[in-house]
Amino acid sequence: MRVGPGSIFPSVRTPFHVTTKDGVVLVGEVATPLQKSKGAILCLHPLPTAGGMMDSHIYKKAANRLPAMADITVVRFNTRGTTSEAGTSTGEFDNGIAEHYDVEAMLTYCFDELKLENLWVVGWSFGTDLALQHAKDPRHKGLILLSPPLRTTTDEQLKYWNSDLRPITALVPELDDYLKPDQARERFAIVPTLKIVAVDEAKHLWLGEPSVHRVLSEITSIVTGKEEKLPLEF
Repeated sequence: MRVGPGSIFPSVRTPFHVTTKDGVVLVGEVATPLQKSKGAILCLHPLPTAGGMMDSHIYKKAANRLPAMADITVVRFNTRGTTSEAGTSTGEFDNGIAEHYDVEAMLTYCFDELKLENLWVVGWSFGTDLALQHAKDPRHKGLILLSPPLRTTTDEQLKYWNSDLRPITALVPELDDYLKPDQARERFAIVPTLKIVAVDEAKHLWLGEPSVHRVLSEITSIVTGKEEKLPLEF
């Protein structure tokens, strides 16, 4: 069967609620492989005031495909005040500030409750700022940034990652609306270990199956440590 936008492959889907230190209740879902997991991703979604949520299409397709295709566990959730089919997380959007409680609570949940191993934090757009600013739990393996706009992350916050040497890979679309590859290389130059992957013909929202396939393949390669593209048929 050719893999397409509507493809949903077998996994164990488990809804959850997590309470943050400031009392916000986050809703989410874990998609787990039917066999032993080779790694996991925690997904930080795009800007909720622009429609971003745990079901934003790259993350929904990751949950539908990666558990079966790559034996990767996918953890998605709505940040405070965000709604999806899974429900609404309580609290109010705080432009990435109070959301530090959300990121910290979810990382704690991934390790202490789910007992995940080889966990990587994936941020997309707004989620990349959350990752860079708040994903500092020493137990995760590194960051994967999709379309980083560097909207709120300061140079000082970026410089933190020169003292924390876990790998960071940024996938930057050639036609991004906010930060194109050359601009990204300039802004991220203060973190010389950060790897920038420019993706030809892609846009900020990664619309279209070729872009989805590229993103999910890159995530899989980073998590598994094997340079290989996901199959186009499964």
